[in-house]
Amino acid sequence: MNPRQASSITRQRLVLGNWKMHGNQADNATLLSALAQGVQAGGTEVGVCVPFPYLAQAQQALSGSTVSWGAQDVSAQEQGAFTGEVSGAMLTDFACRWVLVGHSERRSLHAETDAQVADKAKAALAAGLTPVVCVGETLAEREADDTLAVIARQLAPVLALGAPAVSRMVLAYEPVWAIGTGRTASPEQAQDVHAAIRQSLEQLGAGGVRVLYGGSVKAASAASLFAMPDIDGGLVGGASLVADEFLRIAAA
Repeated sequence: MNPRQASSITRQRLVLGNWKMHGNQADNATLLSALAQGVQAGGTEVGVCVPFPYLAQAQQALSGSTVSWGAQDVSAQEQGAFTGEVSGAMLTDFACRWVLVGHSERRSLHAETDAQVADKAKAALAAGLTPVVCVGETLAEREADDTLAVIARQLAPVLALGAPAVSRMVLAYEPVWAIGTGRTASPEQAQDVHAAIRQSLEQLGAGGVRVLYGGSVKAASAASLFAMPDIDGGLVGGASLVADEFLRIAAA
């Protein structure tokens, strides 16, 4: 599949950092300060998704800057006897804008199903958050030429929520074989999957949804990835913990 022509809809670029289970208050303060000072208004939108204990710190450090913040997971439940869970209302209490749902590590380590991911996305929307719905295939699935079938299966219950709901989301394609491995899908490989996702969104009537690429994104690879017509930015893991590297990715 060749990179197709981009949609006529203008989509603002977005780069989100996912700190995963990293950070401490001292290091966070340095990183957040650098981001608050280094990201200028206009152009690419920038945000960070931090561990739950650091949401208050992110809110305090980034309020008044052009950098937004969010969380890495959310409960599908509004409240109740769900020890260890964090609700959407709790996240909005810290002025979060984003929340990751369905990250591959949640799917693999916590056995989250496609239906549960859709339920979490729905709960996030109900709380006024923007869910960043992650999808992606394993190396075995790619080698079996099942990539597009896997992505379609993962997206099905999310798309079933309907265009009005999906239009308020962000999607992120993160090939599992490229996460934390140092391997990155080539721009053409990533574009092929993004184009298929875009086609599904357009058929739904939600063609303006931003679709990010995630998977060992580095400053050196960002420009070529972001040049693809259906890649609207990046979901950045390890590189988001290094201010200079993350700012260079955003600048790409």
